[in-house]
Amino acid sequence: MAKKTIDDVTVADKTVLMRVDFNVPLDDQCEITDDRRIRMALPSIKSVIDRGGKLILMSHLGRPKGQGDDSKYSLAPTAKRLGELLGSTVHFAADTVGEEAHKQAAALSAGEVLVLENVRFNAGEQKGDAEFAGKLAALADIYCNDAFGTCHRTDASMVAVPEAMTGKPRVVGHLVSKEIAYLSDAIRSPERPFVAILGGAKVSDKINVINNLLGICDKVIIGGAMAYTFSLAQGGKVGGSLVEKDKVELAKELLAKGGDKLMLPVDTHCGDAFNSDCNKQVVKAGEIPDGWEGFDIGPETAELFAKTILDAKTVVWNGPMGVFEMPPFDAGTRRVAEAVADSDSTSIIGGGDSAAAVEILGFADRVSHVSTGGGASLSMLEGQSFPAVDLLDEA
Repeated sequence: MAKKTIDDVTVADKTVLMRVDFNVPLDDQCEITDDRRIRMALPSIKSVIDRGGKLILMSHLGRPKGQGDDSKYSLAPTAKRLGELLGSTVHFAADTVGEEAHKQAAALSAGEVLVLENVRFNAGEQKGDAEFAGKLAALADIYCNDAFGTCHRTDASMVAVPEAMTGKPRVVGHLVSKEIAYLSDAIRSPERPFVAILGGAKVSDKINVINNLLGICDKVIIGGAMAYTFSLAQGGKVGGSLVEKDKVELAKELLAKGGDKLMLPVDTHCGDAFNSDCNKQVVKAGEIPDGWEGFDIGPETAELFAKTILDAKTVVWNGPMGVFEMPPFDAGTRRVAEAVADSDSTSIIGGGDSAAAVEILGFADRVSHVSTGGGASLSMLEGQSFPAVDLLDEA
C-alpha cells in the first residue's frame, strides 16, 4: 500500500494543492485552543516551501450548514497561526474557488503559502461535486493528501479533486504516509503476540473492528461501557450501566466466535452517581447492583489486561477502559496506558478518546504511534479500503 510522498516529487516553481486537517478547536472568540493538527502538518508544508514550491492548503473546520452566519467556522485563525509557526506571511483567501482564491493562487511566489477558506462552505465538498473539484484542481500542478482524519470520507477535496488531476503527480504527505505504515502495513504482518484493546461506549461502533481483529489478533481485550453489553449477553447483572440491549444477541455471537481470544473484565469499579464524589465499590463482573453503574474496569482486570499487554509485540488500542476524564475512574485506563508504554511492542493508539487519554495521562511520547484520525483509524482497523488513498500514485 506504499504511496509516493511529497518528498518524492519535484516542487520547485510548481503549485502544490495540499489537503490538510486544520479542523482545530476554537473558543467563543475564534481563538485556537489546541494547534496540534497545524503543527503536525508542518513537515509536509516545509517539504514544499523549503524546496521552492508554491503551496495552497485546503481543509474543513467544524460542520457549517451553509445557513446563516458560518463565520465561526472560518479557517482565517489557522492561517494566522500557521504564519506564526512558520515565521513568515501566510496568505488567506476568503473564498475557496472564487475570484479571490484564483487571484491569490496565481500571485503566489516560490516558498509562499495560501490557505483557502473552509471547503465545507461550498455544498459541492460533501457531495463530491465534480464541477467544484475541477475548479480546485485547476489551481495546481501537484495534489497532496496529508489529512488522514478524513481519509475514510469521499468528500470532493479527498477524491474528486485528485481524480480531476489524473496525469499530474498525486501523493501523500508525511502524516498520511506514517498512518499507512503503522495502521495498514503493521497490522497486515504484525509481530506476535498481537493484542488489540477496544474500549468506548458502544459495541455497535466497533462490531466490524471486533470481527476483523478476531481473525487477526491473538487477544482482543474489551473494556469501557461496551463490556456491560457483553456482560448482559452472559446473563450478568449490570445495574444502571450504559448498555445496548438491542446488541445483546450480537454480543453473544461475538463471544461464540471469539472464544479464548476475547478477554472481558473480571471486576468492575462502580459508582452510585455520575461524579467523582459518589459512593464507590468494586464488584465482580456481572454483579453490579441495582442503583449502581459501572464506570471503569476493576483493579484485578487492570492487572490482568496489563500482563497480557506487557507480553505483546504489537498493540493496537482504540477506546478508553472507563470514564478516564473523571478520577478515580481513570485508574483502569491509566494502568492500560502504562502497560502499553512499558511494553516492548509496536504500539498504535487509534485516535479519538484513546489518543486523548494517552495525551492527558502523559504517555503519548512512550508509544510508537498516535493516530491523527479516530474515525479513519477505526475504518482501517475494520479492513476497509480508502478511495482517497487508493487512487494516489504508488511508490
